[in-house]
Amino acid sequence: MKHYLLSVLQPADGTPPPPEELAVIGAQLQAFHEELAAAGAWVYAGGLAGPDTARVVRPAAGDLAVSDGPYAETKEYLGGICIVAAPDDDTALAWARKAQAATTLPIEVRAFMGDH
Repeated sequence: MKHYLLSVLQPADGTPPPPEELAVIGAQLQAFHEELAAAGAWVYAGGLAGPDTARVVRPAAGDLAVSDGPYAETKEYLGGICIVAAPDDDTALAWARKAQAATTLPIEVRAFMGDH
């Protein structure tokens, strides 16, 4: 089985849904994760802190520099990830459709390089 990264794309200028909507989304995510586990496709999932908490480590004159980041202008940022095991791209896309329905946000699907 290959591993796929399902990236949750959070709108950079969006406001979070009200608590009652977040509760529904949380329940939908829990059901999605339980379905993944039952199918043997669960590898890992987790949300990420906002981009304002990010730090970037870069080479700098033979040393490393740590700075606040990211600096890229973007309309979306990585809000969370889910790693799934799937036999093929179509199956990974089917899981992504379910993730999108649960989160109500866009989901990017990318295979890890190599056979896993």
